[in-house]
Amino acid sequence: MEQPATFATTRRTELFDALVALFLADGFAHLTLDTIAARLRCSKSTLYTLAGSKEQLVTAATVHFFKRATATVEAQVAAAGGARERITTYLTAVGKALAVASDRFMTDLDHFTPAREVYERNTRIAARRVQELIDEGVAAGEFRGVHAAFAADLAATMMVRIQQGGVRARTGLDDGAAYRELAAVLTHGISV
Repeated sequence: MEQPATFATTRRTELFDALVALFLADGFAHLTLDTIAARLRCSKSTLYTLAGSKEQLVTAATVHFFKRATATVEAQVAAAGGARERITTYLTAVGKALAVASDRFMTDLDHFTPAREVYERNTRIAARRVQELIDEGVAAGEFRGVHAAFAADLAATMMVRIQQGGVRARTGLDDGAAYRELAAVLTHGISV
């Protein structure tokens, strides 16, 4: 029999997963707590166990999304071999994780400062991760001696442009294809 604390944690995770799916598909700015509760088939009081207000709920759901995405991305990177494959896997997995976000969600995110700050913080973390992967490749002799921080900043800038729709508008590439191209340009540009 499942312990009460385990059940509560499982239920909380399920609610956050459903909340994230709802927000990614439909955005969040136009949704009321009543609408969210109805769509998740729970009470408003249940939502208040997750966060004290709609704004806090949106922020918490955004954090939950990025934690889940990071775990998925890092699991894929851990299974990859070699620096080039690890960077390609990382950027492709990030693109796949973010590709599920609707345009409406991205617009709402851009206009809601606390959630946008979560996104921006995660982009900075991703840039640092790309820098680490480049440094590992340089140390292993797979990449030429490059300024890893610059290469990571280049990747982060493109990641933001991809997610804001700028790359799609200018090139016609969907997010997944844009991340694959970024990985190819980055890894070929720094190869020995």
